[in-house]
Amino acid sequence: MRIAVASKSGAEVDQHFGHAERFLIYDCADGSPRRIDEVSVEKYCSFDPDHPFRERQFEAIVAALHGCRAVLTAMIGELPAREMKKAGIEPLVAEGPIDQAILKAHDQLCGCGCKGKKSC
Repeated sequence: MRIAVASKSGAEVDQHFGHAERFLIYDCADGSPRRIDEVSVEKYCSFDPDHPFRERQFEAIVAALHGCRAVLTAMIGELPAREMKKAGIEPLVAEGPIDQAILKAHDQLCGCGCKGKKSC
């Protein structure tokens, strides 16, 4: 299962979806998340108090996360979360070390009880 992570530090899930200029892509199999890619994106948030939907930026992020089952982020707005779900990517709010957050997300999404030990 591929999972994207919004992380400024590279070690923790510690970045707001709209502030991310990169997403780390992990594959979770054999009980051990493994970083397989890093994709750069244009920041979604425009700091506009009305929070308009920025379709061009959003679509580019969805394209960059193609193949990911979920995106882990420290925070995500209601509208981008809803649109991510429509695009087939589950937005999950998490915190803490990336590996632990990925295993928890895998267990939440997988449903087969494998605890990340196989590629789901």
